[in-house]
Amino acid sequence: MVRVWVFALVTAVTTTWVAVPAQAAEEPVGRDVIAQMFGWNWRSIGRECQATLGRLGYSAVQTSPPEEHSLWPEQGFPWWQSYSAVSYKLDSRFGTRDELASMVRSCHESGVQVYIDAVINNMSALAGCGIGSALTPYCHELYPAVPYTDRDFHHCGTPGNTVENLADRAQVFNCQSFNGADLATGDDSVRDRIAGYLNDLLSLGVDGFRIDSAKYVPPEDIAAIEQRLTRPAYVYQEVIYGWQEAVQPEEYTATGAVMDLRYAGTLSQIFRQGRLAWLRTFSSALPSDKTVVFVANHDTEHLGSTLTYADGDRYTLANAFMLAWPYGRPKVLSGYAFTSYDEPPPSDPHGRAMDANCGDGHWLCEHAWPGIGPMVAFHQQVQGQPVVDWSDNGGNRIAFGRGAEGYLVLNGEDFPETAGVYHTSLPAGRYCDVMHGTVQAGTCTGPTYQIDNAGLLRADVAAQSGLALHTGATVTE
Repeated sequence: MVRVWVFALVTAVTTTWVAVPAQAAEEPVGRDVIAQMFGWNWRSIGRECQATLGRLGYSAVQTSPPEEHSLWPEQGFPWWQSYSAVSYKLDSRFGTRDELASMVRSCHESGVQVYIDAVINNMSALAGCGIGSALTPYCHELYPAVPYTDRDFHHCGTPGNTVENLADRAQVFNCQSFNGADLATGDDSVRDRIAGYLNDLLSLGVDGFRIDSAKYVPPEDIAAIEQRLTRPAYVYQEVIYGWQEAVQPEEYTATGAVMDLRYAGTLSQIFRQGRLAWLRTFSSALPSDKTVVFVANHDTEHLGSTLTYADGDRYTLANAFMLAWPYGRPKVLSGYAFTSYDEPPPSDPHGRAMDANCGDGHWLCEHAWPGIGPMVAFHQQVQGQPVVDWSDNGGNRIAFGRGAEGYLVLNGEDFPETAGVYHTSLPAGRYCDVMHGTVQAGTCTGPTYQIDNAGLLRADVAAQSGLALHTGATVTE
């Protein structure tokens, strides 16, 4: 879950805490782009791994939380009920345990890993008692299916036991956030039960975890839970930056990668209100190999605090930039259209997510959009190559290469760039523009461009558009 933060391009934070090294998997080499399939049920993700994600070159898929959760029918089964945990049974609005296991197998057959959105900081946000998605009865601090009782939760002493001051480290770690019953993750018995849940997922073949609300869990507690895992797993953590707050993202790099929302926030500001020319030295505060970056995620999209699918061409251009720029591990959001904050994915009358159907007007399938999906192969092709041949007009038209492997032009202006001449380091040849087409049987389904023997590219680029060329997408005609 997310809260409001302050954007900053580069921020330095000093901390004296040192984590015990965690048992974690190495970041994948080569294919590393994550697709966040927000709101997709397990059947649909399994099919999409085989039909699209593997073919496009995605490394992994991030799922929604799979554990039993609260039901809020009076609010139309809102999307966020999935983060209101009831038990560690694998029966949620997205499918059953067997369907989850089948999804993992299907994705692995396509070369796609599976990362689970893991809710381990808290249990349900319902103040009273209820029945979960697997028909388990529970109360706010009583979860018999785990089991947890009131002794397993923090009681920090503030009104409602809620976080009131984010500059108070003790409150951040020991009070309730988002009304969720706050687990006492410092207790060995709680750590054992959380690790048991994660190990159950690992037994199904899951490859890693996105730790939800990690900022509210002390880093040493996360390290202790990771040390209980039965095998290595790739971990990335939601730790939202806040100016002068007591807990900062830099504290969590010893327990995995970190999702740094400063990247998404600053990128959105530049594409909405700034100049693309400012992207020449773009980065964020964390080391590149310790951060998962994104243009939007499910939280920021619903809040409207970053670019979203509703931004149209700008959203596509920002994702293309992220996939071409050498910073962080990229994550692409793929979700559904909505008109209100609480709106869930397309669901049946019982609140269970329906099968995704790209092109039906509800499911957006951004992971496969022209300008985004084929850019995954561009990202893979140029990995390890330096930024070269940068040029810009001082405003919203930029171009740069990645060594001798790829070249990108983005025109964020409201007018076309005509008769443009760009110096590239690409080998001479004819290239498919992968922002608008793909190579099939040696030909391109979109426009092609010639690079001459001097490395020059001559091109017209429409307003709010771009072109992307790479050596893995050349054509013979």
